[in-house]
Amino acid sequence: MVDTSVFISALISSQGSSRELVRRCLKGEYQPLVGNALFSEYESVIQRTEIIAKCPLTSEEIYTLLASLMSVSQWISIYYLWRPNLKDEADNHLIELAVAGNAQIIATHNVKDFHAELLFPNLSILKPEEIIRS
Repeated sequence: MVDTSVFISALISSQGSSRELVRRCLKGEYQPLVGNALFSEYESVIQRTEIIAKCPLTSEEIYTLLASLMSVSQWISIYYLWRPNLKDEADNHLIELAVAGNAQIIATHNVKDFHAELLFPNLSILKPEEIIRS
Protein backbone atom coordinates (compact mmCIF):
# COMPACT_ATOMS: atom_id res chain seq x y z
CA MET A 1 0.00 0.00 0.00
CA VAL A 2 1.35 3.41 -0.96
CA ASP A 3 0.65 6.20 1.53
CA THR A 4 -0.05 9.68 0.17
CA SER A 5 3.33 10.92 1.49
CA VAL A 6 5.08 8.43 -0.80
CA PHE A 7 2.93 9.19 -3.85
CA ILE A 8 3.46 12.95 -3.46
CA SER A 9 7.19 12.47 -2.95
CA ALA A 10 7.27 10.43 -6.16
CA LEU A 11 5.56 13.28 -8.01
CA ILE A 12 7.90 15.96 -6.70
CA SER A 13 11.24 14.20 -7.05
CA SER A 14 12.34 12.35 -10.16
CA GLN A 15 14.99 10.57 -8.10
CA GLY A 16 14.67 8.57 -4.94
CA SER A 17 12.98 5.58 -3.45
CA SER A 18 9.41 6.92 -3.61
CA ARG A 19 9.58 7.31 -7.39
CA GLU A 20 11.22 3.89 -7.69
CA LEU A 21 8.53 2.26 -5.55
CA VAL A 22 5.75 3.77 -7.67
CA ARG A 23 7.64 2.64 -10.80
CA ARG A 24 7.79 -0.91 -9.43
CA CYS A 25 4.08 -0.83 -8.66
CA LEU A 26 3.38 0.26 -12.24
CA LYS A 27 5.57 -2.60 -13.52
CA GLY A 28 3.61 -5.10 -11.43
CA GLU A 29 6.35 -5.91 -8.93
CA TYR A 30 4.13 -4.79 -6.06
CA GLN A 31 0.34 -4.86 -5.78
CA PRO A 32 -0.84 -1.53 -4.35
CA LEU A 33 -4.18 -1.36 -2.56
CA VAL A 34 -6.54 1.58 -2.69
CA GLY A 35 -9.90 2.42 -1.15
CA ASN A 36 -12.27 5.37 -1.07
CA ALA A 37 -10.46 7.29 1.68
CA LEU A 38 -6.97 6.85 0.21
CA PHE A 39 -8.09 7.74 -3.31
CA SER A 40 -9.87 10.84 -2.00
CA GLU A 41 -6.73 11.81 -0.09
CA TYR A 42 -4.59 11.42 -3.24
CA GLU A 43 -7.02 13.60 -5.21
CA SER A 44 -7.16 16.26 -2.53
CA VAL A 45 -3.41 16.55 -1.96
CA ILE A 46 -2.41 16.65 -5.65
CA GLN A 47 -4.59 19.75 -6.05
CA ARG A 48 -2.82 21.74 -3.33
CA THR A 49 -1.08 24.84 -4.64
CA GLU A 50 2.17 24.09 -2.77
CA ILE A 51 2.32 20.58 -4.26
CA ILE A 52 1.65 21.81 -7.79
CA ALA A 53 4.38 24.46 -7.36
CA LYS A 54 6.96 21.83 -6.33
CA CYS A 55 6.02 19.27 -8.95
CA PRO A 56 7.84 19.28 -12.31
CA LEU A 57 4.85 17.54 -13.94
CA THR A 58 1.89 19.30 -15.49
CA SER A 59 -1.56 18.79 -13.96
CA GLU A 60 -2.43 16.51 -16.87
CA GLU A 61 0.68 14.40 -16.25
CA ILE A 62 -0.11 14.19 -12.53
CA TYR A 63 -3.62 12.90 -13.25
CA THR A 64 -2.25 10.47 -15.84
CA LEU A 65 0.19 9.07 -13.28
CA LEU A 66 -2.60 8.80 -10.70
CA ALA A 67 -4.81 7.01 -13.24
CA SER A 68 -1.93 4.66 -14.09
CA LEU A 69 -1.38 3.84 -10.43
CA MET A 70 -5.10 3.22 -9.96
CA SER A 71 -5.13 0.91 -12.99
CA VAL A 72 -2.64 -1.44 -11.31
CA SER A 73 -4.12 -1.09 -7.81
CA GLN A 74 -6.57 -3.45 -6.18
CA TRP A 75 -9.68 -1.63 -5.00
CA ILE A 76 -10.60 -2.67 -1.46
CA SER A 77 -13.94 -2.05 0.22
CA ILE A 78 -13.74 -1.58 3.96
CA TYR A 79 -16.55 -3.13 5.96
CA TYR A 80 -15.09 -2.94 9.44
CA LEU A 81 -13.48 0.08 11.11
CA TRP A 82 -10.60 -0.89 13.38
CA ARG A 83 -9.64 2.59 14.61
CA PRO A 84 -6.22 1.66 15.99
CA ASN A 85 -5.87 5.09 17.66
CA LEU A 86 -2.94 6.41 15.67
CA LYS A 87 -1.37 9.76 16.61
CA ASP A 88 -2.89 11.25 13.47
CA GLU A 89 -6.55 10.19 13.33
CA ALA A 90 -6.48 10.80 9.57
CA ASP A 91 -4.08 7.83 9.17
CA ASN A 92 -6.41 5.26 10.74
CA HIS A 93 -8.01 4.60 7.35
CA LEU A 94 -4.66 3.26 6.09
CA ILE A 95 -4.57 0.55 8.75
CA GLU A 96 -8.19 -0.32 7.97
CA LEU A 97 -7.40 -0.57 4.26
CA ALA A 98 -4.32 -2.69 4.94
CA VAL A 99 -6.25 -5.08 7.19
CA ALA A 100 -9.21 -5.34 4.79
CA GLY A 101 -6.88 -6.05 1.87
CA ASN A 102 -4.50 -8.36 3.78
CA ALA A 103 -1.59 -6.04 2.98
CA GLN A 104 1.84 -6.98 4.23
CA ILE A 105 3.33 -3.48 4.02
CA ILE A 106 2.31 0.14 4.25
CA ALA A 107 4.85 2.33 2.47
CA THR A 108 5.07 5.72 4.19
CA HIS A 109 7.51 8.46 5.10
CA ASN A 110 5.67 8.86 8.40
CA VAL A 111 6.60 5.57 10.09
CA LYS A 112 6.59 7.12 13.57
CA ASP A 113 2.91 8.06 13.15
CA PHE A 114 1.88 4.40 12.92
CA HIS A 115 2.58 3.26 16.47
CA ALA A 116 -0.82 2.26 17.82
CA GLU A 117 -2.43 0.55 20.77
CA LEU A 118 -3.91 -2.04 18.43
CA LEU A 119 -1.18 -4.16 16.84
CA PHE A 120 -1.26 -6.11 13.59
CA PRO A 121 1.72 -8.50 13.64
CA ASN A 122 1.53 -9.38 9.91
CA LEU A 123 1.62 -5.74 8.81
CA SER A 124 4.91 -3.85 8.43
CA ILE A 125 5.16 -0.07 8.26
CA LEU A 126 8.21 0.75 6.14
CA LYS A 127 9.82 3.67 4.36
CA PRO A 128 10.14 3.30 0.58
CA GLU A 129 13.92 2.92 0.77
CA GLU A 130 13.49 -0.04 3.15
CA ILE A 131 11.14 -1.73 0.70
CA ILE A 132 13.43 -1.11 -2.28
CA ARG A 133 16.46 -2.53 -0.41
CA SER A 134 14.69 -5.76 0.53
